[in-house]
Amino acid sequence: MLLADTSMSIQRDHLTIDYAESGQGKPTLLFIHGAFIDKSYWDSQVRYFSEQYHIVTIDLPGHGKSGKNRDAWTVEEFGKDVVEVIRQLNLKDVILIGHSLGAAAILEAAVAYPQPIRGFIGIDMFKNAATPFPEEIQAQVHTLLDNFRKDFANTSESYARLVLLTEATDSEITRRVVKDYRNADPNMGVGALTSVFNYWERERTLLQQMPFKMYLILCDYLPTHEEPLKVYAKSGYEITPIHASSHFPMIEVPNELNTLLQQTIDKIMKNAQPYLHSR
Repeated sequence: MLLADTSMSIQRDHLTIDYAESGQGKPTLLFIHGAFIDKSYWDSQVRYFSEQYHIVTIDLPGHGKSGKNRDAWTVEEFGKDVVEVIRQLNLKDVILIGHSLGAAAILEAAVAYPQPIRGFIGIDMFKNAATPFPEEIQAQVHTLLDNFRKDFANTSESYARLVLLTEATDSEITRRVVKDYRNADPNMGVGALTSVFNYWERERTLLQQMPFKMYLILCDYLPTHEEPLKVYAKSGYEITPIHASSHFPMIEVPNELNTLLQQTIDKIMKNAQPYLHSR
C-alpha cells in the first residue's frame, strides 16, 4: 500500500502546516509527532491502520515540510496548530495520538477543543507529569539550553544519544534520529525545548481539566513516576508499557506499537459508541 501524498497543506497565521491523509472510516486517527522529527516516523502506523480508519498525519510547524516563520515556539502554539488542523479539515470522531512533544500538543488540543475528540493516546510522555525538576536538575537544564543556543547541532546529537537513545538501540534508528536532531531548525528547537522543560505547571492545570481518559503507551527504557497522574489526571488514565530501547517505538518496534494502539483504539471506540453511532 502506498502512503498518501504529502503535498497538502493548510495555513495558520500565514504559516504552512503540511499534512497527509489516507484511508476511510471511523474514527479518524490524528497522529502528532514529537520534537525535531516529522510525520514520516508514523509510516508504519499509516500502512497498518489505513485499511480500517481515516488517518491524518501532520508536520508540526518548524518540522518537516511545514513552515518555520514563527516567533513563539511553545507547546501552547503547537496545540493551537492541532486544533486548526481539526477545524480546517472538519475532522469528526477524532482519536488524538501524540508522541513526546506531540502528546503535550494534543493535551492542549483536547482541553481547548473537545467537541470532535473521542479519545486520547499519548506515547512515551507524561512519565513525570506535572512535576518540576529538582533544583539541581534545573541548573543542568539551564546549562543544556545555553549549550543548545551556542552549538545547536552537536548539543542536539548529545541530547538524543544520552536521553532518547541507548547503546541497545539499533544503529540505523540511532543514525536516523541523530541526523534529524542535528538538522532541526535551531530557533524552533531552542524555543520548543525551553517550553517543554518549563511546562510542568501548565501541564498540571490541563491534566485537571482534561475531559478524556488518558491512555498512555510508555517505553520501558526509562522508568515512569506514576504518582502525579494519580493526583492530577482527573478523568483517569491507563498505562500500557512497551519494551523499547529508545524514545521512538513507532520506528523501533512498530508491530508491537501497532498492536497496542489497536487494543487501545478498541477500548476507546467501545466507550465512544454512542457518539460514533449518533453522528
